[in-house]
Amino acid sequence: MRLSQPFCLLALAAAALGLACSAAGAQDYPLKPVRWVVAYPPGGTTDILARLIGQYLSEHLGQQFVIDNRPGAGNNIGTEAVANAPPDGYTLLLVNPANGINVTLYKKLPFNFLRDIAPVAGITRVPNVMEVNPKFPAKTVAEFIAYAKANPGKINMASSGNGTSVHLSGELFMAMTGVKMTHVPYRGAGPALTDLIAGTVDVMFDNLPSSIEFIRSGKLRALAVTTEARNPALPDVPVVADTVPGYEASAWFGIGAPRGTPASIIEKINRTVNDALAEPKMKLRLADLGGIPMTGTPADFGKVMASETEKWAKAVRFSGASIE
Repeated sequence: MRLSQPFCLLALAAAALGLACSAAGAQDYPLKPVRWVVAYPPGGTTDILARLIGQYLSEHLGQQFVIDNRPGAGNNIGTEAVANAPPDGYTLLLVNPANGINVTLYKKLPFNFLRDIAPVAGITRVPNVMEVNPKFPAKTVAEFIAYAKANPGKINMASSGNGTSVHLSGELFMAMTGVKMTHVPYRGAGPALTDLIAGTVDVMFDNLPSSIEFIRSGKLRALAVTTEARNPALPDVPVVADTVPGYEASAWFGIGAPRGTPASIIEKINRTVNDALAEPKMKLRLADLGGIPMTGTPADFGKVMASETEKWAKAVRFSGASIE
C-alpha cells in the first residue's frame, strides 16, 4: 500500500517532534525534586553514601535529590517501591549487595531485580569489617574462633538485616570456620551498631563506612577486614583470610531506576555521578570511609549487578540460608 505524500510528511514531522521532545526532556531534567529510595533506616552505609552523592547531584542538577528511607523485609520494600514507580527519572534506588543476594535468598519476590531495576551508575566498593564490642574477650580472629568454639551458640552476631552482605559475611565465616553464632537481624546498620556499642550483641561484619568512626573512636574493636588485602583507611587491621584462608567478601553500591526510564536521563545522571567521583574531595571522602570509587557507564554497572548476583548466589547456597 502506497502512503500519500502529506501522510508521510506528517509521520516524519511527528517522529522528529518525538525525538526533539526526548532530547529536551533529558536536557531539562530534572524539573522537580527526585526521590532517592534507601531501603534502610538512617545511619548505615547506604544512607551515608546516598546523602553524600545526593548532595552533589542536588547542587549540580538544580533540584533536590530527597533521600527516602524505606526499611523493611531485608531491603525488598524499598526495591519493590522503585520497581513499581513511574519510569520517568524521578524515583531512584540505592542499589546494594542485598539486591543481588535476595535473588537467591528469598524463594519468592514480587519483582525481578535484574529485569525491573535499570542500572544507572556505580558509586563505590567497600570491605566489610569484623568488629566486636571492646569488652569482648577476643582481640584477634584466632582468639575469636577459639572463644566461639568454647562457647557454641552463645555469641550473638548482629546484622543490618536478613540477606545483607553483613549477614552473609557472617554466615560465610561460620561455614568456613565451623563456629556457631546466633544471628540477630536488625532493620539496618544504625540500630545494629547502637546495640553492638552497648554490648547487647557481640560481633558484626559491617560495611566499613558506617562503622569506621566508631572504630577510630574506640567504641568498637576491629578484628579484621573481609577483603583480600588490607584497607588503607585501617592499615593496621589484618584481613580475615590471614586466619581463614580463602575468605573474601566486599560490598558494592550504586544507583538504579525503574525499568523503562529514558536512556537519556540515565546517561545524564551517570555523567554527573562520574563527575562527582572524579572530584579530589569526593575521592578523599570515599577513601576516608574505606571505599574505592566505581566509575563507568550504565552498562558497566549493569555487569556488576549481574556478576555480584551470581557471586552471592554461591555464598547463599554455601551457607544454606533461605527465607520464604
